[in-house]
Amino acid sequence: MKKNIKKKLQFNLQLPTFAVRKNRSKYFFMARVCQLTGKKPIVGNSVSHSNIKTKRRFLPNLQTKRFFYAEEDRWITLKLSAEAIRTINKNGLASVVKDLRTAGSKI
Repeated sequence: MKKNIKKKLQFNLQLPTFAVRKNRSKYFFMARVCQLTGKKPIVGNSVSHSNIKTKRRFLPNLQTKRFFYAEEDRWITLKLSAEAIRTINKNGLASVVKDLRTAGSKI
């Protein structure tokens, strides 16, 4: 019986630090950020019927979208929110790319 306990303790000591975690957001960083608007996940509460509150994340509606950039005759892949796709449809891809490049984003 004692041998099994020692083996379990040795196994726990050999795990890397990211495998032993209490809070998911502490060790995992996802790039869930819109390249145009900068929208990212926000934190809120999930409220049950009995009014018990537990933490949860609200993720933005991100889509990976390819656009044909006619000025450079190539395809551009962007990770955008639904609102940003509507903005590109309204203002045009050329003006949006120009604004992104002046902000320092590599496209």
